[in-house]
Amino acid sequence: MSGVVLVDTGVANRASIVAALRRAGADVEPTLDATRVREAARVVLPGNGAFGAAMAALRSRGVDDALRDRVARGRPLLAICLGLQLLAESSEESPGVAGLGVVAGAVVRLRDGGRVPRLGWGAVAVARGAAPRWLRDGDAWFAHSFALREAPRGAAVATSDHGGALVAAFERGPLLACQFHPELSGEWGGALIQRWLAEGAT
Repeated sequence: MSGVVLVDTGVANRASIVAALRRAGADVEPTLDATRVREAARVVLPGNGAFGAAMAALRSRGVDDALRDRVARGRPLLAICLGLQLLAESSEESPGVAGLGVVAGAVVRLRDGGRVPRLGWGAVAVARGAAPRWLRDGDAWFAHSFALREAPRGAAVATSDHGGALVAAFERGPLLACQFHPELSGEWGGALIQRWLAEGAT
């Protein structure tokens, strides 16, 4: 299996996703080199920490533009947790900080009765009528205080509920974005990663 470039923002706890990718048979190259991010066969954008700090790290090395270019050209990208949120236009976590803007809408704080931060298992359900390549119904591990509430246009979406419905994951072309942590979601999450690795470069 070809290698995977892991975007190393410096704010992500990368050990678990590196381990999961290696279990799935991938060679992993952590980097913040824009050229590698733009041209690699497969890229993973993980994330824990703050929206603003992550975007600053990406901008400092031109990786924000490399990621936008990658999505525009239909190159495989897996975004995890904060990585999904960075794809949006903005986040309530960091007012005034622009996201990558590859999907419309803003990330909002979890509210309406759900415990914040959300830590633990939650059901993931593929939206009715969606036809995803990789996503399946299941249970996943979540760790977040912010989420995308509105489904991205043109995407196959899976939802979860925590004080109201939220986007648990979506697919659009070779882009797979997960609010949950597939690398911490047992066999179900491991199988999701394997499906993306197997088909992500097609």
